[in-house]
Amino acid sequence: MFKNKTLLISGGTGSFGNAVLDKFINSDIGEIRIFSRDEKKQDDMRRKYQNPKIKFYIGDVRDKESINNAMKGVDFVFHAAALKQVPSCEFYPMEAVKTNILGTSNIVDVAVENNIKKIICLSTDKAVYPVNAMGVSKAMMEKIFVAKSRISGNTKIIGTRYGNVMASRGSVIPLFHSQLIKGAPLTITNPNMTRFMMTLQNAVDLVLYAFKNGKSGDIFVQKAPSSTIGQLADLMKKIFKSKSRIKNIGIRHGEKMHETLLSKEERLVSEDLGNYFRIPADNRDLNYEKYFDRGLKSESLEEFNSFNTERLSDKSLADLLASIGYK
Repeated sequence: MFKNKTLLISGGTGSFGNAVLDKFINSDIGEIRIFSRDEKKQDDMRRKYQNPKIKFYIGDVRDKESINNAMKGVDFVFHAAALKQVPSCEFYPMEAVKTNILGTSNIVDVAVENNIKKIICLSTDKAVYPVNAMGVSKAMMEKIFVAKSRISGNTKIIGTRYGNVMASRGSVIPLFHSQLIKGAPLTITNPNMTRFMMTLQNAVDLVLYAFKNGKSGDIFVQKAPSSTIGQLADLMKKIFKSKSRIKNIGIRHGEKMHETLLSKEERLVSEDLGNYFRIPADNRDLNYEKYFDRGLKSESLEEFNSFNTERLSDKSLADLLASIGYK
């Protein structure tokens, strides 16, 4: 599938980019291009991998020219660059607009101009029923790449949407670990808050599944399990044999009690693929009278969220934590 091909990863110095490198570095892939604005992280990766297959391009998704320079001769793109921190985006929403919305538009436009075969755009559960600036910007990102997929010619544009990636940048797990090691109180927002739990490997698997099976305009969602924040905190205390107390600090700017991966409206049109849902693009045009007798189904279906998904047992959650090095 990737034999002798060139893959570009935008935001490739982040958790996802490192996970992709770990998976592909010893495969028959031709070249992996890391496109990001962080020269320090690029240098760290260069020293870590020391592999001629990896090429580094400094640039910014806000700047089309820098994207174009990096995308010459590329076959496939994984678009992971984003502003992901909810509180930061609440205080600087225009920065989220510039990176998550306009940056995605730039990436997709340049991919189409360069006849890229396929681009996978990574989204988030916060794009569904968004209540914060980060979620709104990601929801608009999805609207943009779905709209552009209708006019993208030979370039396939496919999306993935997933929830909390355990121990990634922005995950609470490294924070809890740090607090436990220091003997400091565990600061939790609300013990009954639920979050999807998936590993970086799950995130990579979702992207690869979408890559293999997606049609242009599709969005793929993984059926991830969840846990409460209180359960996670209590379990990590047991794992590290800590007597740290738990301190409730209240919900932060822009946070939800429960996250949603699939809205009620999307559930009506989605395809259940076992471990995943596929949300097809609505490719009707604006001449709605042509579709008068072909409206959407109206029966009620429940949204897919972190409250009604499979709830992890302590053992299952402990096994997931152990798989990412917390044991």
